[in-house]
Amino acid sequence: MLAVKLVDESSKPVGSARAAVDVRRANQCKTAPLDDHIAMEVPVAMVYNGISHAVMMATPADLKDFALGFSLSEGILTDTAQLFNCDVKNVEHGLSIEMRIANSRLAALKQRRRNLTGRTGCGLCGTESLESAIRPVRNVTAPIVSDDAVQRALKMFPQHQALQAQTGASHGVAWCDLTGSIIKVREDVGRHNALDKLIGALLQAHTDLSQGFVLVSSRASYEMVHKSCAVDIGALVAVSAPTSLAIEQAAAAGQLLIGFAREGRHVIYNNPWE
Repeated sequence: MLAVKLVDESSKPVGSARAAVDVRRANQCKTAPLDDHIAMEVPVAMVYNGISHAVMMATPADLKDFALGFSLSEGILTDTAQLFNCDVKNVEHGLSIEMRIANSRLAALKQRRRNLTGRTGCGLCGTESLESAIRPVRNVTAPIVSDDAVQRALKMFPQHQALQAQTGASHGVAWCDLTGSIIKVREDVGRHNALDKLIGALLQAHTDLSQGFVLVSSRASYEMVHKSCAVDIGALVAVSAPTSLAIEQAAAAGQLLIGFAREGRHVIYNNPWE
C-alpha cells in the first residue's frame, strides 16, 4: 500500500496543498523507492446558514477565498458585503465551509434549489432543466490587451505555479495587469476551483478588474467564461483551447477570449474591439 503523510505532518488538512507518498519508480525494468509529492484533494462542503448547498472536490488551501469566489461566481451572492462570516471546519470525511449570508440571498438560494432539484454532478436532469443548463451570461467590458502582454504573462506563469511544479497535478489561474505582470495566483486540482479562489482573493483585495486579464492553465470552458463574466472580468486567456459554447458565451458577453496561448503564439477567438 502507499503510505501517505502530510508534508507539514499536521493531522488537519486545512491549508495543506500537498502530501508526501512513498512510491517505487520503474525505469527500464528497474525499480527504486523514493518519496513523491502529490496534490491534496478532499471533499469540501459549501454550507450557507446551516444548509449544505454543494460539495466540491478541492485542494484544501485558500478556502475562504474559495468560499467567496464560488458564492459570487455562482450568483449566490451579488456583493462581498452579503457574506457576514466564514469558518472552515474539519468534519468527518472532509471539510465544511460554513458561511453566514444575508437573509435575502438565502431566500434566493432556497428558491433556486427548488427550481433545480434535478441537478447532479453530471449536469441537469429533465427536459425542463435544459432551459436552466445555460444561464444568461453577464455583459462585460473587455480591456485592450496587447499581444506582448499575453506573451509576457505566459513566460512568467510557470514560476508562479509552485503546487504544479511540486506535484504535476494542479491547475493555475493568474491575475495579470495590462502590461502582462502577474499580480496574484491561485492553484487547485480543479480549474473551476482555482478560478473561484482567485476571484475571492481579488475581490477581498478590492482589485480593479477592469485593469487586467485572467490567465488559466487549462482549456476555456463555458463555466470559466461564465464565472469570470459574473464578476466583471472582461478578458480570459487560456493555455489550451476554448469550447464552442465558451466562444458563444464570450461573444454574447463582450469578453475578450484567447486560447492556445503558448510561447510565441496565441489565438484570439473573440475580440469585441475588432
